[in-house]
Amino acid sequence: MANLPQSLSMNTPFGGPSASNPAAAAGAPANKDRKMASAEHLVLDLSNPDLRENALLELSKKRELFQDLAPLLWNSFGTIAALLQCVASHPDTRMLFLNAHIPLYLYPFLNTTSKSRPFEYLRLTSLGVIGALVKVDDTEVISFLLSTEIIPLCLRTMEMGSELSKTVATFIVQKILLDDVGLDYICTTAERFFAVGRVLGNMVAALAEQPSSRLLKHIIRCYLRLSDNPRACHALRSCLPDMLRDATFSSCLREDPTTRRWLQQLLHNVGGNRVPGLQAGGGFDHMLVN
Repeated sequence: MANLPQSLSMNTPFGGPSASNPAAAAGAPANKDRKMASAEHLVLDLSNPDLRENALLELSKKRELFQDLAPLLWNSFGTIAALLQCVASHPDTRMLFLNAHIPLYLYPFLNTTSKSRPFEYLRLTSLGVIGALVKVDDTEVISFLLSTEIIPLCLRTMEMGSELSKTVATFIVQKILLDDVGLDYICTTAERFFAVGRVLGNMVAALAEQPSSRLLKHIIRCYLRLSDNPRACHALRSCLPDMLRDATFSSCLREDPTTRRWLQQLLHNVGGNRVPGLQAGGGFDHMLVN
């Protein structure tokens, strides 16, 4: 009994303060507030990878004391997704996570078309879980995702999500393409290739109006990987956006030598008359690549 809180002691058998003890009655709300504050603090800690393990341990130990823990977890932004992301990214639980088909429960959130903030939060946190799966290169993970609707769902987000959601969705497609299984899957049929190519092209056109170096980096990496496939490379000679061939994004890439090298290699792979040389110090200089 020594470990029980005061509200559950022998003097208060129904869990409330004794009517004959005004001090206890006054102290009960304060005690509840302290517990709630402690629970809220631990829930916030779940979002920090460095504090997550201890927060989980404390919440597990004290879950009987936190009577409102469930709604707190449910209503706090990203908490459940952060826990799923933790499970998805750990090597000991990743395949168990996939074998239980947990990602499929997130797909309805990726299938929404609403651009309102609550739906955008759902999209972003769901993408974060999938992103955690593909971040560690694993062909089994890629094969599982390709057996689902992940490519169409990512393409939809790349078309209508926020900049951050578009970036995460494009990163997922990039990681799928970087696996040989993923590249073969996309390039097996013209329909799949042109579905991806159309969305990437539309994104490039949009970035010309509202540049984002982070998003552009992932788009260029996707194109570069597609150019590793002979059939796709041949198709890119005619469908690669002109804005990647000229100086449209010179200022956007000025501080990103890695992406400049990727773009230079892409343009070398696909050939063409207008191929910019990407100098280490700055913008584009036009030159021919034989």
